[in-house]
Amino acid sequence: MNSASAQGETSSSSTLAHPCRIFCLEEILYATNNFDEEHVIGEGGFGKVYKGRISGEEAGHVVAIKRLDSMSNQGELEFRAEINMLSKLRHCHLVSLIGYCDENKEMILVYDFMPNGTLYHHLHKANAPLSWVTRLNIAICAARGLDYLHSGVGTQCGVIHRDVKSSNILLDHNWAAMISDFGLSKISPTNQSNSFVDASVKGTFRYLDPEYFYTRKLTRKTDVYAFGVVLFELLSGRLPVDDRNREDNCSLVRWAQKCVKERKLDHMVDSSIKGMVFPKCLRRFAQVAYRCFHPVQKERPTMTEIVASLHASLRLQEKFNHSGVPLGILGFNWKVHKYFVSVTKLNSGKYTVYTCVVMIEYPINSCSLLFNFKTFQNHLFDLFVMIEYPINSCCLLFNFKTFQNHLFHLSLTYGN
Repeated sequence: MNSASAQGETSSSSTLAHPCRIFCLEEILYATNNFDEEHVIGEGGFGKVYKGRISGEEAGHVVAIKRLDSMSNQGELEFRAEINMLSKLRHCHLVSLIGYCDENKEMILVYDFMPNGTLYHHLHKANAPLSWVTRLNIAICAARGLDYLHSGVGTQCGVIHRDVKSSNILLDHNWAAMISDFGLSKISPTNQSNSFVDASVKGTFRYLDPEYFYTRKLTRKTDVYAFGVVLFELLSGRLPVDDRNREDNCSLVRWAQKCVKERKLDHMVDSSIKGMVFPKCLRRFAQVAYRCFHPVQKERPTMTEIVASLHASLRLQEKFNHSGVPLGILGFNWKVHKYFVSVTKLNSGKYTVYTCVVMIEYPINSCSLLFNFKTFQNHLFDLFVMIEYPINSCCLLFNFKTFQNHLFHLSLTYGN
């Protein structure tokens, strides 16, 4: 339909539960300075996204304007789906659709502008890393948005997003997460025991549920699988598929499953947040993310369960953060009995001299060394550490700086 509507006109279609403004093309051209490339803030499967200002109740309201690319695989079907879906749904963790333009073969969607961009950008491109608590809060917000879609609260039926991924999670000025891009979404009844939709396979390959791919049966658990990928992205900072890694580790899902099975959860933590994650919080978080990949869809958690588990993870982390206890003490205490080969004590006048021999089978954690140094900080001691893999030089530098005023000797023996 073509509509050169007057400014401020809203759609009156009975299918729209909330007023949706219809923009004329002239307004869009003015807001984007004739689609000036300097206004481009992103690009996806639908087309380019521009930052602009529109007139309205708020003077100079800042918006994101998504313009359909004529060469895109998406088209009018996805355009209509986005309008219909977001006009029916309102939630604090779903991006708000302000209006649209459908004029002169242009199909344009206008949203509230999210100043902090996409989660994908902050995990994989930005220079300043997100803190662990910020990542947990983002996960909770996004999970709440998906839970609202799946539960059908306030609507007659639920919605399956079908394209959950980090680039479709937007962040507002408070770093609250918003689910976006509903062009591939499907309505799914909530009052049927066998709730699935026969649908052609669409979505993003790196997040695609294998069960959906093979059976063509789209369910809420299809979104759960994709959200599990996002959770491990948040934890590890890794891309869903990264060809720079070895063939057996290029898939984030397979690598994460392997780490969980081998109980090497610490290996999954993004290097930029090493030493920030409380072990009990890490276990809780990794467990719920791991369950999202269960090969039997009905065994995967619901989004309601995921929200509850993520809240529990956050409470564990915050309780630990407020305790004031150094992470190294908790992180290494249970390992002492396993890795200390021998400890000898010799009183020598002013100092007590300790000689410690430690065997560690994987890269030593800086917080682990911190525990030992704190334990013996007022004494002269020798610490002999045998490590099968190279120790992290940055960790050693940190410890030397921290304890430069103490007398100690550290010997390292590398395994073959």
